[in-house]
Amino acid sequence: NRKQFTKKPMKMQAVLVILVFSGLIAVKTTLAAQHVIGGSQGWEQSVDFNSWTADKSFKVGDQLVFKYSGLHSVVELGSETAYKSCDLGTPVNSLSSGNDVVKLSKTGTRYFACGTAGHCEQGMKVKVNVVSSDSTTVSSPGSGSGSGSGSDTDTKSSHGLRASTGYVLAVGSLVVGLIWAL
Repeated sequence: NRKQFTKKPMKMQAVLVILVFSGLIAVKTTLAAQHVIGGSQGWEQSVDFNSWTADKSFKVGDQLVFKYSGLHSVVELGSETAYKSCDLGTPVNSLSSGNDVVKLSKTGTRYFACGTAGHCEQGMKVKVNVVSSDSTTVSSPGSGSGSGSGSDTDTKSSHGLRASTGYVLAVGSLVVGLIWAL
């Protein structure tokens, strides 16, 4: 009888530790945003990408989604010099599926351009400044101008909603685990 009494608290502690870590992972995962480059228009020549990025916050863990027709492609450039001069000669990465996803895995500036001849020179390029997922960048929705600047359609869901969902999952897992352990 005494052995059963001491095993139950140990089992409960192990369950709690596992649930807390699972909840933290769920919260971290749900905080990532998915940004469709160019918003509802996608990766197209008619989009003013400087205006589109003006009210966006790109964080480590977020994803960039490039949606485009067969007339375009995505080339990641390695430097601001290559970006400014549209030097596509030594790309870091080249994508051409028409629905390309790029994960933002570290802080710093990333540079992308269309690989189709002349498109970069005509403005089909975007510079993304990636900040730490811990930083709190305040953006003002609707402050961007130009086509494709609607922030509600550009990011699949807001950070607040994703955080709420993560916390609900974490707390729900904890409650279920506690009930199961008891």
